[in-house]
Amino acid sequence: MSNTAEARRPLVFRNANFRRLWISSTAGIFGVAVTSVALPVIAVTELDASNATVAILAGMPFLPWLLFGLPIGVLVDRYRRRPIIVFSLALRTLLLASLPVAWWLDVLTVTQLFTVSFLAGLAAVFFTLAEQALIPAAVDREELVEGNGLMTGSGAMGDAGGRALGGWVTAAWGASNAMLLQVAASLASLAAIIRLDLSEPEPARSKEYRVLREMGEGLRYIFSTVALRMLLFTGALWNLGGNIVVSLLVLLVIRSLGETPAMLGLLTAATAVGGTVGGLSVRWIAGRFGSGRVWRYSMFPAVAGYASVLLISPGWGMAAGFIGLFIAGFSISLNIVVSTTFRQRVCPPQMLGRLGSALRMVTWGMLAIAAFAAGLLVDLVGIRGAILTGVLVAALAPLIAAFGPLRRVRELADLEPADKATGQSSQIRPSAL
Repeated sequence: MSNTAEARRPLVFRNANFRRLWISSTAGIFGVAVTSVALPVIAVTELDASNATVAILAGMPFLPWLLFGLPIGVLVDRYRRRPIIVFSLALRTLLLASLPVAWWLDVLTVTQLFTVSFLAGLAAVFFTLAEQALIPAAVDREELVEGNGLMTGSGAMGDAGGRALGGWVTAAWGASNAMLLQVAASLASLAAIIRLDLSEPEPARSKEYRVLREMGEGLRYIFSTVALRMLLFTGALWNLGGNIVVSLLVLLVIRSLGETPAMLGLLTAATAVGGTVGGLSVRWIAGRFGSGRVWRYSMFPAVAGYASVLLISPGWGMAAGFIGLFIAGFSISLNIVVSTTFRQRVCPPQMLGRLGSALRMVTWGMLAIAAFAAGLLVDLVGIRGAILTGVLVAALAPLIAAFGPLRRVRELADLEPADKATGQSSQIRPSAL
């Protein structure tokens, strides 16, 4: 096969290592989607937890990012990534398997839900950072947009399938039993990673273990340019507002509207279906309009999509939510791919773990803070009032992107630093950075 013909084949077929990462990531996201439906339903229907408890539970998987993201990022950069993924995936599988076992033994409690959710989230910090750092090693630089698009698109498809199937199984088998789907997905993800045949050089490590210094390097890097700061700030704002909405969706659909867990699964799956379409089309859209424009304007329809949740009502009244959340998922997917690709292209390979941990400490840490905020708001202003507050906070992100210092940038790639090998300068004036 000629090089031209080979290049036309989808990346997932022509690159075995990327394919294994892709399978592992998609299976893992499928399982996480099942958990995101089943865990709050366990709290609502099986343990009769309060509204504030259910909202706060949604933030527990993200709290480890806020507390431990930076030191874990240092570890990911100091050791080979594949063993880290294998160990953390295996641990997470065992933790989540404890939930259906406890339910069968009639000893499941809210405390166990919170504990397992937190520890499983802690394991996820390890394998998420390690997996993200392996992608640039598995593909060529020019293949990053395609690779990230496939990861995001298929991940969103796995998310959609996991939420839809998780909602149905939760209604048919019970929420705790639905966690068995998560266990099966984790085992599939683990099998794919074990088959990964990627040569990882021994990371360079100084004899002195300077964790604080290396954590500081990661933090300084994500604030080192205007472009990185803007991506970070808008992402954090979006996650803060958006996750207030997401944290309360289970209460709105099941407690307020009286719908079934299956309907909740289908509704949240609409976001993931939109994300699938967005991930698979981002390469064309970014090429047509420019990655900078995609990053700036994709969040506006996402805000409108989240706002549609306020219009839903039982029966056919759920249609507004399906359409709105599809649009939100599509738009969010575009934004994630172009932002992630830019960071991967500008970050030195030896700092990818620290970049990812510092970034997610802020942006994914906001998901935990949002859940705690939702728990307070739901008692103060009710479910719909809290959701409206989340929508208004999320709306600040696209406004800052559209009127901020990157408002005239067509391509995020124009903001990359000069190529040290060629000495070519960036296509944008240094004063713009």
